[in-house]
Amino acid sequence: MTSDERFYGLNDMVKAGCGDCEGCSACCRGMGASIVLNPYDIWLLTSNLKTSFEGLMAGKIELNVVNGIILPNLKMVKNEERCAFLNEENRCGIHSFRPGICRIFPLGRDYGGRGIRYFLLDGACRKENKTKVKVRRWIDTENVGRNEEFLVSWHSFLKGLQAQIMQSGDETWVKNANMYVLRKFYLQPYDREADFYGQFYTRLKKAKEELEVKGDSGLGISVEPDLGKETD
Repeated sequence: MTSDERFYGLNDMVKAGCGDCEGCSACCRGMGASIVLNPYDIWLLTSNLKTSFEGLMAGKIELNVVNGIILPNLKMVKNEERCAFLNEENRCGIHSFRPGICRIFPLGRDYGGRGIRYFLLDGACRKENKTKVKVRRWIDTENVGRNEEFLVSWHSFLKGLQAQIMQSGDETWVKNANMYVLRKFYLQPYDREADFYGQFYTRLKKAKEELEVKGDSGLGISVEPDLGKETD
């Protein structure tokens, strides 16, 4: 799982620097449905591209089932299975507001314990002679503390919903629950000028009540990105 059998915090140094990916776009190709998008990713994309979720669905993203829940992911296109946002110069067309999984690569997230820890994905990045960089700087996420709190809350909600789906046995309820999540967290537009997190937590509170999701304790290991493999 990890290349150095270590976990890192935001202020730790990690050997992930890859020279701005000069001459390389390997991690933007052949990723299948593994670049799963959370509500914050969609808020960034729709806000910066001045489009809607439906607009993104027209060639840039797609829907797939992740551990029983229908979630969006970046779409791979053309014969070479390249990210739909990779431009003709083989550079990321959304780099400044790229999704979280892309942003932390070649790191993964571990949700064990009380918060998020990071680790190096074994053999994920092809670049040689990588340099050390502080995790916080590498992630380069605005209000990273609030973002981590959001990630833990979203992960906990999905784990709780997954548990209900596994126990339900009611296909109609599962279908309705999936449609509810898509509408509540993705299709329903967010105010681009307002604080995302406040909007998200309002929706999360309502969703937990209406779907009767208790949430997950966050204990045990669960990882992003899954790079095409299902995780706990």
